[in-house]
Amino acid sequence: MNSIACRLFCLALAFLLCADAGSDAQPASGAIALSGTVRSAREGLMEGVLVTAKRDGATISTTVVSDEKGTFKFPASYLAPGHYRLKIRAVGYDLAGPSVADVVEGSPVNVNLVLKLTADLASQLTNAEWLMSMPGSDEQKRPLGDCTGCHTLRLITQSKFTAKEFEKLIPLMGTYAPGSQPGRRQVIPPGPRGNRGVSDEALAGAIAQHLETVNRSKTGALSYALQTLPRPKGRATHVIITTYDLPRSNAEPHDVIMSGGHIYYSDFGSQILGELDPVTGKVVDYELPVLKPEEPRGTLGLDADKAGNIWIALMYQGGLAKLDAATKKIVVYPIPMEWQNASTQESMLAARHSDVDGKVWTNDQSDHSFLRLDVASGQYEKIPPLKDQNGQGINGYGIPSDAGNNLFPLEFSGAGAKVGRIDAKTRMLTSWTSSLGRARPRRGAFDDAGVLWFGEFGADAIGRYDPKTNRLEEWKSPVKWSMPYDAVKANKTGEVWAASMMDDRITRFNPKTQQWTDYLAPEEINVRRVFFDDSSNSFWIGSNHKPTIVRLEPLD
Repeated sequence: MNSIACRLFCLALAFLLCADAGSDAQPASGAIALSGTVRSAREGLMEGVLVTAKRDGATISTTVVSDEKGTFKFPASYLAPGHYRLKIRAVGYDLAGPSVADVVEGSPVNVNLVLKLTADLASQLTNAEWLMSMPGSDEQKRPLGDCTGCHTLRLITQSKFTAKEFEKLIPLMGTYAPGSQPGRRQVIPPGPRGNRGVSDEALAGAIAQHLETVNRSKTGALSYALQTLPRPKGRATHVIITTYDLPRSNAEPHDVIMSGGHIYYSDFGSQILGELDPVTGKVVDYELPVLKPEEPRGTLGLDADKAGNIWIALMYQGGLAKLDAATKKIVVYPIPMEWQNASTQESMLAARHSDVDGKVWTNDQSDHSFLRLDVASGQYEKIPPLKDQNGQGINGYGIPSDAGNNLFPLEFSGAGAKVGRIDAKTRMLTSWTSSLGRARPRRGAFDDAGVLWFGEFGADAIGRYDPKTNRLEEWKSPVKWSMPYDAVKANKTGEVWAASMMDDRITRFNPKTQQWTDYLAPEEINVRRVFFDDSSNSFWIGSNHKPTIVRLEPLD
């Protein structure tokens, strides 16, 4: 039995042993390595405090959440004997002590944590909480959601730039590739794609004027009170979260998927395809060739075909690459030079159903065209921008494919309100429009029943499209500014999972009961693509602004 299977077996056994424990949903006391309580002078015993334990020298950390009695428990199957550093996450609080624990095999350890009020609440706010707090209309705040792809909103709110200075900074930000981060800039060469930011001077000026009202430029202090989201409660505390450190400090895990029991990730800022062994934490980096030295590095879309080969989109480098499952060798498929221009950008791909017709889909965001790679010949077929039944085009961002390898482009940019379908045989485009205005559907995936689930970044919503009934349904999240980036359905439970760049929360939604559960992550996660593994009941994401991969296991 491997380590993951062993963990799941131990958890299942623990649940059976404490079947009469009610809503606590915690493993039995005999299976506990480290436990204790969390309290503060203001609240007493505290529910919803994240407690993280990391052994000295380890690359894997484990997080649990205190229950309604203020109690936290770490299963013994997650903590090997050793000296552990402890930290907490509870907005408004810092850990006063203790901050270490020594885990001994066969002997449960008890540590009671004490929290104190934080002296720096601004450092703890998520992007969503900044949007909740700052003055301005929703229309003024919405564009800031795009800023969070490269950095947190705290960099804006804690700055002292004036409106005039912001007017210069906004177009400058647009010259950086999306895989850039503070301290690691990648400049896009001059040309049609040279400014991917706000090109309308009037709009840029309006944004600059608003930003001056939300930062420290006037008096050196913020002019508004800081608002926070509530801590987890009830079901949202019944969880174990595992965080895996990646060896490269500049790694930017964008897409994360599981294949063959291993985790693979695309690096948004480097020519790297990474592989993580979730049992040992070992990471292997596969270097991808630089096809265009003058262009920014970085990858984005990631998918596995039925044979277990891992496919990756090369963004500005112009092409696709494949990690061969048998040989572990990289095979590159460049876009023909005669099709490339100064703005060529292959962001997404769909390879999962390439067994149907031998084709892997990708898109060129520079001209809104779609391409199909014939894997056997290595030749591409280019499909120019199409018109739907209303004579309108679609600017596809996420491009999931169904079981027939038909493509479903999601319209994130522009009007950003449509879900399309491109028939693989006829090339006909049909589209369906959101009822929520500029919903900006971004990424999504088909479930085993052939239904498409996706995140609606512009509407704080999760969408569902059923090709059998041609019905589009949407559910608004109760958390404003959650801005889901992606969504995926757990086929066994029927629940939908989502996450985003905004609120450091992982969302679990039950379409039948309309119940929303939001699990708080141990630290900033800035999520892009999401993945759910039914076999282990585990949710996987990459933390795009930190070199970590995160696994969440619900306990109920």
